[in-house]
Amino acid sequence: MAFATSACVNPSARIASSLEGYGFAPDQSRCVGDRLEANLSLGQLQQLGNAARAAREGDTTPGRLTVGDFVRAAGAVKDPRVPLEVARAAAGCGVVTNPPAR
Repeated sequence: MAFATSACVNPSARIASSLEGYGFAPDQSRCVGDRLEANLSLGQLQQLGNAARAAREGDTTPGRLTVGDFVRAAGAVKDPRVPLEVARAAAGCGVVTNPPAR
């Protein structure tokens, strides 16, 4: 999962694209991306992206991502606000109640 940001693409779109690539529904992915962009700073989003990439290294199922994987990666960020906002976004966007298909 790469949450890297660039000047050409807004963070929300990058997050949504990454989540869709892991099987999340497009509407859920956009919702999570919008919420994270609204509630986290660019630096926090970059830290989340770095943690997510590190968590996926050596993964034997790189095409699958669970909500637990997503929240666990967020927990690796030293800023306590990051995992809180990830969990809030996942719950608020229905990702927790309707997880991606395997």
